[in-house]
Amino acid sequence: MAVERLDSEEVHPEFPENGSVATENTSSGVLREYDESVAPYLGGFGKYQKQLILLTWIPALFIGYSQNSDSLLLAQPGYTCKSATVTLGNTTINPVSYVNTTNYSRTAYIHGNDSSNDINKADCLCFDRKYNLSIGLVQNVVTKWNLVCDSTWKVHIAKFSLLVGLIFGYLVMGVLADWFGRQPVLIVSVFFILIFGLTVALSVNVTMFSTLRFFEGFCLAGIILSLYVMRIEICDPGNRFMMTMVASFIALLGQLLLPGLAALCRDWQVLQAVIICPFIFMIAFICIFPESLRWLLATQQYEKSKSLILHITKKNSVDTETDVKEIMPELERELTKKPKKTCIVKMVGTRNLWKNILVLCVNSLTGFGIHHCFARSMMKNKWENTTVSHNSDIHNMMLSSFYADYYTMAGIAVASCLAMCPAVGFMGRRGGLLMFMILTALASLLQLGFLNLIGKYNLHHDTDLKETINRKFSIAFSIIGMFSSHAVGSLSIFFCAEITPTVIRGGGLGLVLASAGFGMLTAPIMELHNQKGYFLHHVIFACCTLICIICILLLPESRHQNLPETISDGEGYMRQPLLPPKKGGEQPLLLTNSELKDYSGIHETPVRHAASSESNTANVVKSS
Repeated sequence: MAVERLDSEEVHPEFPENGSVATENTSSGVLREYDESVAPYLGGFGKYQKQLILLTWIPALFIGYSQNSDSLLLAQPGYTCKSATVTLGNTTINPVSYVNTTNYSRTAYIHGNDSSNDINKADCLCFDRKYNLSIGLVQNVVTKWNLVCDSTWKVHIAKFSLLVGLIFGYLVMGVLADWFGRQPVLIVSVFFILIFGLTVALSVNVTMFSTLRFFEGFCLAGIILSLYVMRIEICDPGNRFMMTMVASFIALLGQLLLPGLAALCRDWQVLQAVIICPFIFMIAFICIFPESLRWLLATQQYEKSKSLILHITKKNSVDTETDVKEIMPELERELTKKPKKTCIVKMVGTRNLWKNILVLCVNSLTGFGIHHCFARSMMKNKWENTTVSHNSDIHNMMLSSFYADYYTMAGIAVASCLAMCPAVGFMGRRGGLLMFMILTALASLLQLGFLNLIGKYNLHHDTDLKETINRKFSIAFSIIGMFSSHAVGSLSIFFCAEITPTVIRGGGLGLVLASAGFGMLTAPIMELHNQKGYFLHHVIFACCTLICIICILLLPESRHQNLPETISDGEGYMRQPLLPPKKGGEQPLLLTNSELKDYSGIHETPVRHAASSESNTANVVKSS
């Protein structure tokens, strides 16, 4: 039986279909179409908008400092036992020097002919150590409170603190940004990060340090999330990606400059204060940085929207007389409406939106989680079979090890961001994400399986050559994997910010950023368990990459598309074919946004009601 859509007076929207979203009582289309109507009236991507984007770039440098500070504050030092000999039972052995060659291993250099078993037992019997830091600092958290041997686990807990704080901060601050606005979350986060961040430098023990680092990460998450959302909502469709990438490059610049800053500060407490103090300038954002106009219109706060529109048009020197689409008259008619805010939990009742966000959360988790696996594979064999004979060589080895590892990681991240720009510009968001995920999966699978086959048949007699080839291939695959996995994580975050509606963009972006934090959390978890289960960890994430490749094909393409404002707009983002149709008469697999029809009226229509009545009558007759 054909079902026709009846007149509006016969529609009953209070009974939505299962899995659908009821029609929202929103403003007229002119005010909802921000990119097509409101933005041109404000002067497009004008001078004032560019100034605001510049203001969002400056804090990215301080964010880069804070996010990578654990590499210096909690770096494991090398040390030498000051005692001439160490007594172990009835055995006296020579002192030993320990060098933290990488983040994942430590090498012992024996001063004499003592056995390795004696050295391992004597490791923690030396209470008078001389620490050797190779990071530009004279003292850090580890050396101040002697967090070595049995206290090493406290270092990993301290690393947990910042990441767990970031995860909780993304989840909570994202919801608050949707409910109270982007600017209040930003200002409150800046105010409290100054309090907690500076108090970290005054910590009297490692417990106080870890607790305060949790709250510092919580506030830092609010700053990162609110700036990211505001930057996306200010830009027009053609500039969103590049403006975001510039902020990423500035954050990477902070990562590259951090060791030099540490060399100037010399002490970890001074370094912590120097990292946090620049955030004090962001307090001025109260006066100079307005609330997101896009969010104000989407939540029907028209009184504030009106004053902000007048302010922006004045800054951009726009002639308001030529109001072709009648933005201001329409706004005047809507002033009586009450604000309507939405929480991220409304996403659960959608058909497509929750699936898109879930796919991007899994992509983000996989990208940042497997990144640690590649990093460990790249560095675990770098210093194997290395020996030194003098104490003077130990410090040089530590120095070269730290800076080589640190700048290799940062350089790969920079190269990944550089490659993302042309790849996403040419293939789009979905195509670029798919390409980088395929590279990650290939690098992971080849590293896990292909290396075991090298030399299995023709090099089984030459063990040294086989190990050399395995090590070189492992490093090559690790570099490719780190390169592509970093792009997967970063692009998943940006993709989510584009396809999530304005009314819940903070909550949606908070979910995918929290997923990225969970992926990063696998690194200290593996270190806490002394890398036990590393191979299984790598295998699980390698399987996740294969699942993600399939799921990415279900995502829509958001390049050059307007940002969705309401949940119903987000539902309209439908998957398009990855490749355009070859034949002119070939029909697409799915309808485009303009071809979507509104079926919200077929809920309790008379035709449907009559059909259900006939069915009930038939059931009664049958039962009788």
